[in-house]
Amino acid sequence: MTAMVRASSPTDAVHISAPAESRRTWAVVLAACAGQFLVVLDVSVVNVALPSMRADLGLTTAGLQWVVNSYSIAFAGFMLLGGRAADLFGRKLMFLTGLGVFTLASAAGGLAQEGWQLLAARAVQGLGAAVLAPATLTILTSAVPEGAARTRAIATWSAVGAGGGAAGGLVGGVLTDLLSWRWVLLINVPIGVLVLAGAALWVTESRTARARRLDLPGAMLVTVGLATVAYGVVQTDERGWGTAATLLPLLGGLLLLGVFVAVEARTKAPLMPLGLFRVRAVSAANAALFVCGAASFCTWFFMTVYCQNVLGYDPLTAGLALVPSSLSAVLGSKLAPRLMTWMGARDLAVTGALVAATGFGWQSLMTADGTYLSSVLGPGVLMMTGMGLAATPLAALATAGAAPGDAGLVSGLINTSRTMGGALGLAILSTVAASRTAGGTSPEAQTEGYALAFRTGAGVLLTAVLLLLVWLPRRAES
Repeated sequence: MTAMVRASSPTDAVHISAPAESRRTWAVVLAACAGQFLVVLDVSVVNVALPSMRADLGLTTAGLQWVVNSYSIAFAGFMLLGGRAADLFGRKLMFLTGLGVFTLASAAGGLAQEGWQLLAARAVQGLGAAVLAPATLTILTSAVPEGAARTRAIATWSAVGAGGGAAGGLVGGVLTDLLSWRWVLLINVPIGVLVLAGAALWVTESRTARARRLDLPGAMLVTVGLATVAYGVVQTDERGWGTAATLLPLLGGLLLLGVFVAVEARTKAPLMPLGLFRVRAVSAANAALFVCGAASFCTWFFMTVYCQNVLGYDPLTAGLALVPSSLSAVLGSKLAPRLMTWMGARDLAVTGALVAATGFGWQSLMTADGTYLSSVLGPGVLMMTGMGLAATPLAALATAGAAPGDAGLVSGLINTSRTMGGALGLAILSTVAASRTAGGTSPEAQTEGYALAFRTGAGVLLTAVLLLLVWLPRRAES
């Protein structure tokens, strides 16, 4: 018995046995998930290593912020361009290119001798991640036929992404404590080399049948616009919301994105076909991912600082304390395919968001003398299980509703929605927490600020539930 495997061109079909096809398919899934894990992990893995970086490289407080922000801005800004490049020039090529750039930049960052070298390496890492991240989901959906198998593969991809975000604090703490801050970056090198070798061997090339023409005006507008908005968002940490340093890039970035939409409506070969948003599954799922990301990205930040600043945990203990929550995110993602078969994607996404909102509400009851069971473990497990349950059906709906030639673009859009929502949500909820703390540094004052942030996050998730009920279709549109 034989089965057909996608080859590098429509006429180059290769027949291999079904068991061999299955092994090859899941090797592709493994490579895609490993790439996604590295991308998400590096958003947060450096946080606990920042004090060691300051001591070793003489970084200022602003410099430490840019160790995180240079990666985030490049990642968010180039994601749509990376997704469309995968469609036009080949998903395997862009996966290998993005992972190669990411791996080399990780080595450069780990070996940096000056602060500016580390910041430059982190920016290049973000660029590599922006090319790599859309290709991971596109390769996965190209390798696995639509249906139950693809849903399981997307669930694995979602679980790995959730695990990468959750594992950042723990991995960073272990590597910094046992080795040095440099290994927070250098650990990517051997993993990246292994994944590059596996992808080169197992992943087959695929691309859209369209002519290879990239919409350069659109690419420049959306990249600069997204990067400028991201820059304005991260400025709120240091400058606040009402200053020119924050408002000018925010307004300028939004203006550029408005011009981008106008250009895309008129060009013959747009980077972002606006008709894509007429597919409700694509537009609604991305809106929901943006709103859910606004709440979920803050979870790890506030939980980590609560454990360390209020409960007195050291970085490694704080990372270990959040392991059950991390595993819950993975569990929710892996349960989602089974639940989708009888609940449907929309109802499962709503259920997941409601479970997460319940966890946020429980977390908002935290106190300065709270116990691990009631103030960390219980609410953390509930929040992350809900997020895991919601992520898989949303990703499945968004990818199922798009044409095959737009797969890379849709993947980039999914990642952009989640990343930009998370960046904006963290900035807003940090401001909310600071407004309640009012400069107080006592455990009680800090706890009140964190609690208000979680209450606000619960409200954001309830908004996501309303959005899902009103807008998201029960079945993916064809």
